[in-house]
Amino acid sequence: MRSERGKRVHKHPRAVLGLPLFKDNRPGLVAFILVVGVGYLAAIAAAALALPTPVPLRDLGLCAALLVCSAATVELTKRAGENIGLVRDVYAVWELPLAILLPPVYALVVPIFRFSLTQWRIRRVPVHRRVFSASIVGLSYGAASLAFHLLTRLGSGPLTGTIAHPATWITAVAVAGAVQWTVNTSLLLPAIKSSEPGTSTRELVLAPERVRNDVTELCVAVLVTLAIAITPFSIVFAFPFVTLLQRSSRHAQLVTASRIDSKTGLLNAGTWEREAATEVARAVRTHTSLAVALIDIDHFKVVNDSFGHLAGDRALRTVARALPIFLREYDLVGRFGGEEFALLLPQAKALDAYRIAERIRVHIGSMPITVSDDADAEPVRLSISIGVAALGARWDSSSAQLTELLAAADGALYQAKRNGRDQVCVVTENARYGAAAQAGPETGSGAAPGTAASSTEIISAS
Repeated sequence: MRSERGKRVHKHPRAVLGLPLFKDNRPGLVAFILVVGVGYLAAIAAAALALPTPVPLRDLGLCAALLVCSAATVELTKRAGENIGLVRDVYAVWELPLAILLPPVYALVVPIFRFSLTQWRIRRVPVHRRVFSASIVGLSYGAASLAFHLLTRLGSGPLTGTIAHPATWITAVAVAGAVQWTVNTSLLLPAIKSSEPGTSTRELVLAPERVRNDVTELCVAVLVTLAIAITPFSIVFAFPFVTLLQRSSRHAQLVTASRIDSKTGLLNAGTWEREAATEVARAVRTHTSLAVALIDIDHFKVVNDSFGHLAGDRALRTVARALPIFLREYDLVGRFGGEEFALLLPQAKALDAYRIAERIRVHIGSMPITVSDDADAEPVRLSISIGVAALGARWDSSSAQLTELLAAADGALYQAKRNGRDQVCVVTENARYGAAAQAGPETGSGAAPGTAASSTEIISAS
């Protein structure tokens, strides 16, 4: 086999493993993606065998009309731009009627059209991602179609039978929509959790803004399905509502994007500082413990200089994904700038914070990090230094500010680096921070100048 330039290309198992589906993916995730894809194809084949022949022209006409609406929605998305990562869309308004009013094969096949159009018109991503997305969406709508027909005992035509009991019929449509959401989420979450173990399921699925948008989308989809069941002409009047729903969903995505650092997926510095300041004020008011930690990747410039900035970004993302694994749901983690991260640990005493920081340090130090697409390239190993400032119940509320804690944590980080890096340094609640402390002498344990007075107690461990 030869390439366009005439060079011979050898087929080799390592070349197969270098395909986009297998690179950067764990074996379990690859197996899951393949199983979902094969199940999707089997479902299409089974549904096609059950398709009535000849195919009613009314079914084809309704499918074509809804496909036109779906294509128009893709064009609206292109104008606004598709977000990277988990995309919340409004296509259920057009695809739920397909699942309810037409045979299941339509609901299974239509996502292929939509995701192909998205790949062509909006943004090119690795094809296996689009295929996987089409598979889980198709299977979820196939499940919705089966659920609806089991609930209503209707045939497969668009209006087989009459809607003798509208309330029951609408309830069945809503239940089918809920089945679609459940199946879609159930198939999507394992893939996300496998590729990004630190992802919060609660934030991903049950965040209030996401729930409101999902419920609103389902309600609109149910009403549009009812209107189309009465007369397909109602599609014309449904489209403006979809436009408004898409803008609402887009607003939620923009709000989320404004809080997140694009390179790491963690909170950005501004958001972390705002939320951390609120937690510090609450801890002072309630006289509870709290700790702040600053994490810096040791010799990170060497990675950028040796492998390039794209490799450095990949290493940065790998470290960022590992941090939430060791944190509680209410802890805050953000990218503080460059290769530095910040943690806020509510209700954590100095020893608790040290243990968390130490587990993170050990894990990062033992974690192989892939920085190249070359299958034969050796992974690199990084170490981190961590400075921790602990706020205790005896803290003086008149001087307890996030900036003071950050200054203390930064001093502890400086000390950890000066002691040789790859270690955790903790400054405890006995320290005094601020202008008064800056005038004091250095501590006997070697604290950074200007960050802690002589009353500072430093715990250093490596």
